[in-house]
Amino acid sequence: MRDASHSEVVWRPTPEVMKSCRLAKFMASAGIADYAELVRRGDADPAWLWDAVIRDRKLKFTKPYSRVLDLSKGTPWPQWCIGGETNVCLNAIDRHLAGGLADNTAIIWLGEGGETRSLTYRALSREVNRLAASLAALGFGRGDRIGIHMGMTPEAMAAFLAIARIGAVVLPLFSGFGASAIEARLNDGGATGVIASDGTWRRGQWFAMKPTLDMAAANIPTLRHIVMFRRGEADVPMTPGRDLWSIDINPTADDTLDLVPAEHPLMIIYTSGTTGRPKGTVHTHCGFSAKMALDMELCLDVGPEDRLLWMTDMGWLVGPMLAVGGLQAGATLVLTEGTPDWPSPDRIWKIIADQRVTALGLAPTVVRALMQHGTEPVLRHDLSTLTRTFSTGEPWTPDAWMWFFEQVCKRRVPILNYSGGTEVGGAIVTGTLLHPLKPCSFGGPVPGMGADIVDDTGKPVAHGEVGELVLRTPSIGNTRGLWNDPERYIDTYWSKIDGVWVHGDFAMRDAEGFWYIFGRSDDTIKVAGKRIGPTEVEALVLATGLAAEAAAIAVPDSIKGAAVVCVCVAKSPNGAAHLIDALSAAVVDGLGPAFRPKEILLVAELPKTRNMKVMRRVVRAAYLGEAPGDLSSIVNPGSLAGIADAREAAQKH
Repeated sequence: MRDASHSEVVWRPTPEVMKSCRLAKFMASAGIADYAELVRRGDADPAWLWDAVIRDRKLKFTKPYSRVLDLSKGTPWPQWCIGGETNVCLNAIDRHLAGGLADNTAIIWLGEGGETRSLTYRALSREVNRLAASLAALGFGRGDRIGIHMGMTPEAMAAFLAIARIGAVVLPLFSGFGASAIEARLNDGGATGVIASDGTWRRGQWFAMKPTLDMAAANIPTLRHIVMFRRGEADVPMTPGRDLWSIDINPTADDTLDLVPAEHPLMIIYTSGTTGRPKGTVHTHCGFSAKMALDMELCLDVGPEDRLLWMTDMGWLVGPMLAVGGLQAGATLVLTEGTPDWPSPDRIWKIIADQRVTALGLAPTVVRALMQHGTEPVLRHDLSTLTRTFSTGEPWTPDAWMWFFEQVCKRRVPILNYSGGTEVGGAIVTGTLLHPLKPCSFGGPVPGMGADIVDDTGKPVAHGEVGELVLRTPSIGNTRGLWNDPERYIDTYWSKIDGVWVHGDFAMRDAEGFWYIFGRSDDTIKVAGKRIGPTEVEALVLATGLAAEAAAIAVPDSIKGAAVVCVCVAKSPNGAAHLIDALSAAVVDGLGPAFRPKEILLVAELPKTRNMKVMRRVVRAAYLGEAPGDLSSIVNPGSLAGIADAREAAQKH
């Protein structure tokens, strides 16, 4: 990865693109000469920036705010859009009905078995209003916390917006959660309701979700109702008085919109950590809406002309980003059930061609998995409608980035890297249509956040040096603390380096101003005083072409303090001893003898989240035989036993 920062620029925006994109027009209207100036001004005066974004994107407030930012409670506790009233539904749906987009397609849904559905903005509005009225008829209203436990369907989008419409608070849940994970989140949030689906299809198998929800619900004393939507045909257990099918609720037609204070909570979305219970990050109507306006509409240039495909889940931040940011931009969301390479390896490429997708979002791990099928599935389809791609979730490796850029993007379509997190409601660093590209790079920081890279004392590091990614400026998109746990919020983000938000990622700027993310700083590998990110080791291993996947971790070592262990999925099961020697040699050749792996293990699979992110902390815990911490987001828990077995077998030899 560090080598990628010394590579050449491989893509530059044309003068036409640089002049016509939304970000360029926004800067021109503000008299800003270039992106660097926008960052400087936005960081120095965030109140100016967010007011300008709100006005440029024409976000609706039924009662105008009298003041943009109040820092009287201190930098960790900013208050935004003081005195204003709004609702994300007003900006994601209602304004489009009067603004000429009512008959534009809002959602195209593709089931795993080939089913398709589409809804216009007008039709989506009817679904949202009907469900909002149903919730109101059941006694739900402002401040109630209501979970969403659904696959990625139009009903999930409608559920998010219907909850917001009545002033209730959304608790998004990963569709693959086990009962204990659901129980922990709904109890922490004090949920009174859940909107759920009976199940979902994945790789040809039906996954019944309602029995899992029932197990959790038995231990949630605040829960009053579960509103169900049907996806499958199997019988579904229903608890009389508590569970209702949405279709059986017949509310009086009602398009009432609860106009809430701008800082009213919109959602509590949980992010997992190495230890302790999940953290409930709190996002508000004005905050998430404005952050999406900057990120999605200006930085990523999403608009009504776009068909946006981003395979995700409502339990991860990208799901709410689509529900608010994508619809707020007036785009058409292409929602999919299942995985990108089933029932055939070319599924995602076929969807792009058939649905004329213009903007594609995915994670680097997904690309590495798709690479294993070769180029033929890509070449089978016309991907010429793509104008840009987005990546998020984890750092790239150079081989995966170049494969995607050459085979999918055809070197003409930019890869706009986008990295931040649930806690900040979007990105801290991003690519834009104004920035050239180097492999794996980001164009720069998102304005209005004061992003910087510092050493352990908070001093900015020089170009080319790796340091902690921090925020010096309060952002409208940041979490408003942690739900019912202000002390943990301060301890997690504000207590490590005085006066700045420490995000927990390692980053670097090169001499030309390109930014790079190296992964979580708690994943750091520090051997004999020398510190690297795990992706640097993994990139060298994957570049051999001998491993399909890799996870590098640091383990205790009596001499060096720590040593490198690399857990790999081999492309071929043959010649294990030769393979291990070759992978070890690749790390030594790239990083030097100090980083020679103490051990290389070959396993069938690595532990991952549903959005395909490798869970390195879980790899480390399985290797060391330690408690793995929160496993609620893992999709393949059996992989832990595989790592433990591989280590035991290796030690016997």
